[in-house]
Amino acid sequence: MKNNQKYTGLEIAIIGVACRLPGAGNWREYWNNLVNGTSSIQVLTDQELLAAGVDEKTIRQPNFVKAKASLKGKELFDAAFFDYLPGEARLMNPVHRIFHECVWEALEDAGYNPEQMNELISLYAGAGDDLNWRISALQQNQQQDIDNFTLDLISSKEHLTTLISYKLNLKGPSLFVNTACSTSLTAVNMACKSLLLGEANMALAGGVTIGTQQRDGYLHQEGMIFSSDGHCRAFDKDASGTVNSEGAGVVLLKRLSDALNDGDQIYAVIKGTALNNDGNRKVGYTAPSVEGQAACIRTAHKFARVEPDSISYIETHGTGTRLGDPIEIEALNIAFNRNKAHRCAIGSVKSNIGHSDNTAGIAGLIKAALSLKYKTIPPSLDYKTPNPGIDFENGPFYVNTSLQSWERSGDAPLRAGVSSFGIGGTNAHAILEEAPEADPGDAGRPYKLLTLSARTEAALGRYADLLKNFLQQEPATDPANLAYTLQAGRKHFTYRKAVLYKDTEELLALLESGKLKEQVTKSKDNANAVVFLFSGQGSQYAGMGKDLYEAEPVFREYLDKGFAIVQTLTGEDFKNIVFNDTTGRINETKFAQPVIFLLEYALAQLLLSWGIVPQQMIGHSIGEYVAACISGIFSFEDALKIVVQRGALMNSLPGGTMLSVPLKEEEARIYLDENIFLAAVNGPEQVVFSGETPAIEALKARLDEADISHITLHTSHAFHSGMQDPILEAFREVLASVTFGKMQLPFISNLTGKEITAAEATTPAYWVRHLRETVRFSDGVKTLLALKEDWTFLEVGAGQSLVALLKQQPARVRPVAFNLLRPAKEKENDLKYLTVRIGQLWQQGLTFDWKGYYRFEKRNRISLPTYAFEKVSYPAEVNPFDNDLVRELYALDPQPQQAAAAQVEEQPVVPVKRAERPDLPTSYIPPATNAEERLKGIFERFFGIDDIGVEDDFFELGGDSLKGMVLLKRIKNEFNVELSLKDFFGMQTIRQIGANIDELNLLPVSEQVITRKTITI
Repeated sequence: MKNNQKYTGLEIAIIGVACRLPGAGNWREYWNNLVNGTSSIQVLTDQELLAAGVDEKTIRQPNFVKAKASLKGKELFDAAFFDYLPGEARLMNPVHRIFHECVWEALEDAGYNPEQMNELISLYAGAGDDLNWRISALQQNQQQDIDNFTLDLISSKEHLTTLISYKLNLKGPSLFVNTACSTSLTAVNMACKSLLLGEANMALAGGVTIGTQQRDGYLHQEGMIFSSDGHCRAFDKDASGTVNSEGAGVVLLKRLSDALNDGDQIYAVIKGTALNNDGNRKVGYTAPSVEGQAACIRTAHKFARVEPDSISYIETHGTGTRLGDPIEIEALNIAFNRNKAHRCAIGSVKSNIGHSDNTAGIAGLIKAALSLKYKTIPPSLDYKTPNPGIDFENGPFYVNTSLQSWERSGDAPLRAGVSSFGIGGTNAHAILEEAPEADPGDAGRPYKLLTLSARTEAALGRYADLLKNFLQQEPATDPANLAYTLQAGRKHFTYRKAVLYKDTEELLALLESGKLKEQVTKSKDNANAVVFLFSGQGSQYAGMGKDLYEAEPVFREYLDKGFAIVQTLTGEDFKNIVFNDTTGRINETKFAQPVIFLLEYALAQLLLSWGIVPQQMIGHSIGEYVAACISGIFSFEDALKIVVQRGALMNSLPGGTMLSVPLKEEEARIYLDENIFLAAVNGPEQVVFSGETPAIEALKARLDEADISHITLHTSHAFHSGMQDPILEAFREVLASVTFGKMQLPFISNLTGKEITAAEATTPAYWVRHLRETVRFSDGVKTLLALKEDWTFLEVGAGQSLVALLKQQPARVRPVAFNLLRPAKEKENDLKYLTVRIGQLWQQGLTFDWKGYYRFEKRNRISLPTYAFEKVSYPAEVNPFDNDLVRELYALDPQPQQAAAAQVEEQPVVPVKRAERPDLPTSYIPPATNAEERLKGIFERFFGIDDIGVEDDFFELGGDSLKGMVLLKRIKNEFNVELSLKDFFGMQTIRQIGANIDELNLLPVSEQVITRKTITI
């Protein structure tokens, strides 16, 4: 059934979701807990409390509540992923750690990588104050492991959003929000406004609350917010409050029109939001207000342009307090005009997870969005009998206590409201609507390419398991959208694995086999240094590229265009010759050369449309015309005219023979005479002779006598020999009739074996000599390898003859080379063959334009498991208040900060396991001097990395200017010297620094007998 959805143009789509909440590490686990009616509030036994350090006297107090709602794994953080040092991560506030990962997960869930986007992404979020952590961090940092400025950045909540914006390259507005309990829904309101005002293309909004004091039960106080029994019984007569909780949540938002155009997944649509404050319309600052809440909800209705009776569910603030619950329902009754004819369910997620403070609003919003997505209303827990102070009789509301299928009324869309009210009176309300029906898209290519990547091989293996589990739960996942999302919507890391599949069933079988964890490739840093290799005559065969022609529109477009031009020039149907002829006409020179040019040019254009642009090109004989055309020397039409005439002229000559022989060029020259010519030097010990057939037959006999092997090539004529002399003048006239263009891309000359100059490439004489003289392919490859050893070579044509020649070259670095179109003997589907090569190239590190790759498909981003972060443990729960002095100071001054920290005993440092040596451009070189040995220890302790070598660069290890200041201070303390930052960029290794120290013969303080000196590093 179609929805009767009418849009105002002010709608905002929720396209990405991430959360960490009690009992749930992601939104799928959260939703599963909600629909199963799971309470994530843990009831503690006496044994658990005693083991946690709660004294028996406290446990036995009658008002002690044995319950807590905590976040599992809050001590875990992948610091290296976000380029933090272990020492920084240890002192970083857990709200920062958790929120870094949540923001990344929300972006991945939506299928966006901010590092590859030009669009502006804004971030609005808040977190609770945490004096406990800040004091502990000051204590832990008494040895100045990091500078105080950096410590403030990573331990104070105010830097939460801007620090993440810096780390993730978010270039839209970045604002910290704090309205107490309504913070995160307030952040959503601000994010929506940012989008509507055009300040950003996408916006992240959310909140985080992490308790850094050990939470194992609490003392109930009558009249306060926390309940007497460890349950949040929202709206029930036995309600006595809520349970303190923690967690984080983020949503990624986008204007609905943009989300629909971009094929984004949409969880739900935000029709409108509203904010206000109670003012003094209440009994006290911390009390709620009927008038304030009702006005906020009505404003949201008005902005969304919806009638209250079109809303059938409200995710309430629902704290379970005796004062708050009745006021909230009274405000809702007013906002809904006390319409008893309407029925509207209400619920409170606090009954599941407790009150997560700054995160509460976003937790409710995510619950409502998922309810709309799945058209299901989860039960609100621990409700049995209504609070007698709540006026349920004179309004539309009822507490939903069971899992309920959410049905539309006619064709009207489902709608929900979400409330979040903060201490201090900031009220926030949002109106949500179910998402419009998504365009399912098309089936796409028959062969899909899965691309998995991670920063470490272990993380890639973990992600493969996550994907396997996901597909087991979601077997109907669209296989093409899955591939598209991972390719176009995720960052591509160093360790990579690509695999071909046709459908989800096949992919799941591969995942279950464990094969995706095998033979993981570490990508190259400079894989985009691509060379196109264009093969020459002899590579052609009937039916080559036929599957690509049928499957790839760009390839088909250029072939069809070329076939039409060639038919005009020759009157021949070249398409039929290539794909359907079985008489062997494709091997005649007049057909072979235009066909080879066309196929290679079309394949090159396909690669260019996918973002693969060569830095160099080299062709073999006729293949050089493709390079020249791609470079801009010839237009497509002129190049075809030349190639057709070239082939026809050659075809008009008497037949001849060509012979491939494993000889060095100087060895081959002794066999040359007026009838035998050196047609090509293809390798260090690979040449081709060319000439009249009787002369070549005589040469074979001589080679046999010398026990030298040889292979007769399948050619009709003796190319690049004196037999071509009769056509040279006619060919010169053909070249004189075309207009040469400006060279845009460099390529290597067959004639010289060097980079061609513009003057050479635009002269008819060059191309005449090119037809007649020796193909110096081997010299051309040597030139390329002299320019750069680690090219990525792509044979853009049928077969792999040039890849084979390339591998004959002696090289210090084994060349990475792939052919893209199958040889004649391999009976494989062309598209499958090419897609496998595309996967291999991606594994090597080649960058693709995935939008170009999917240009002719209708693809959608979908929600998939997010990155498998490394689970490195850092302190999360600390207790700096373990002596009388701190407790006294804290009682007098709620923010003692450094004054208190300076007078307390240093807290024990929780050891953090060092990381293994990372992949660096330098090899490990051990220290050779005493100074280098001590510097190595300083570097390793500072970076938290083992096996740092004396030639490893400070910046390659993850250093920056701020970290440099701290490191210099440690070096100064170790060697008792005054160090400056001058010339630091020129001396960035242990060896360079150690050389300065050794030169001045400086010793540590314990051995110092000379006066203090200043050195510059």
